Amino acid sequence: MGLKHQTCKSSSSSNFIRIRFSTILTLILLFTSLFLFLTSLKSTQEPFFGGDENTKFNGDLRDAKFPWNKLCFGPTFEKLKLAVFSKTWPVGADPGGMERHASTLYQALAAKGHEVHVFTVPSDKRPHWDIHEGNLHVYFAANDHGKVDCSLAFEIFNKVNSDGSFDYVHTESVALPYWRAKRMPNVAVTWHGISYETMHSKLLQQLLTDPNGDMLEPMPELQEALPKLIEEIRFFKNYKQHICISKSAGEVLVNIYQIPQINVHVILNGVDETEFLPDPEAGARFRERHGIPANVSLVMGVAGRLVKDKGHPLLYRAFSSIVKSYPGVFLLVAGSGPWRRRYAELGTNVKVLGALEPLELSNFYNALDVFVNPTLRPQGLDLTLIEAMQSGKTVLTPNYPSIVGTVLVDEEFGYTFSPNVESFVEALELAIKDGPNVLKRKGVACKNYVHSVFTATKMASAYERFFLCMKNPKYCQYPLSTDSYI
Repeated sequence: MGLKHQTCKSSSSSNFIRIRFSTILTLILLFTSLFLFLTSLKSTQEPFFGGDENTKFNGDLRDAKFPWNKLCFGPTFEKLKLAVFSKTWPVGADPGGMERHASTLYQALAAKGHEVHVFTVPSDKRPHWDIHEGNLHVYFAANDHGKVDCSLAFEIFNKVNSDGSFDYVHTESVALPYWRAKRMPNVAVTWHGISYETMHSKLLQQLLTDPNGDMLEPMPELQEALPKLIEEIRFFKNYKQHICISKSAGEVLVNIYQIPQINVHVILNGVDETEFLPDPEAGARFRERHGIPANVSLVMGVAGRLVKDKGHPLLYRAFSSIVKSYPGVFLLVAGSGPWRRRYAELGTNVKVLGALEPLELSNFYNALDVFVNPTLRPQGLDLTLIEAMQSGKTVLTPNYPSIVGTVLVDEEFGYTFSPNVESFVEALELAIKDGPNVLKRKGVACKNYVHSVFTATKMASAYERFFLCMKNPKYCQYPLSTDSYI
């Protein structure tokens, strides 16, 4: 972004200035990213979200230095009236992870007897009737672009609130804008991704796209990442209570965003444990239905949107290399997006299934020997990882803090790699050499661990106790007489 000059003589100088500016900006971004990353991991004698999570906890839940899902909350007889703002609500095939999380959580809370009112838009951006099923009420308040119309949503909100005040307001990320949130006394936000993590994602994409440093300028997205991070840090304080879905994100909010520790909590995402179950017979039928050759040595799978930041350029290059040395390996791709055509170029060792209905995902996972998550987004927790593990499958995933610090906490659960082609290929080769029997054993370990923490039941119980705690401090104490003391 050099200055415009009028004479040819100055063009050389202009290019020099432009290159120097770009180089300096890139170095600033790189060193700032590294500094923030190291700062967030820096630990004193007792890091905020560290310590032994298996020791017995006794005290105020707001001081808990581990995910609330780790605790066993008992039943409660007090019922809540909750308002929820969510960017979208899952409708049809191929919903995103945040939409599926919202649906799972609020249906579970409604099933517990709480009155839940969700203000959102349908994920397919088409007109739909509002949903009223028992205690769950979903209001679609879309503008002409398919986004949440805040004015319309608050018109409905105020009407419902006038019939009996809400006990608490919850927003999924910035579905409730900060300038509205700061006017409301009882608001909590769950962060599914933050700009600090997005900056690292853009950095990884830059390195993958330009491994030798041949580009004169960083990607525009990378140039914009740092200003967005600074802006985000400034407005986060407008939300009172912050829920993070990984321990690493909680550390960043405390150490980098400077949110008071007492206002930062970790509640992990959960998946429906009745929907995602090991079922080898269903997996065999899925393979047969989709024409997977019976003589393949190993079936790998990936699911989600087939876009760049989900790591598909990385998987494409790594699998292109793997299939040359291991022709018996097969890749199943579930999802839709621009990389669908590229995968088709890899020949008969790849099958692109397109977007799957949520109920078909379970069968998809059961058809695999190992689930691959190539994401370049070191943020939040990818539900597909948890769903695959819940289905009894081992996983292969990047070694991001949000993953290895919360999900893949033991090497027995799977394989990790640095987000580059060489490391990815090495991890794939290790899984292939271990073979189906070892992968099956690892899958059993995955299932046992995930079932103890990442279920929809554990997630809903943690959120229920959180909202009760925010309403009445007596519920902040653990254990209560109805809790299971661990």
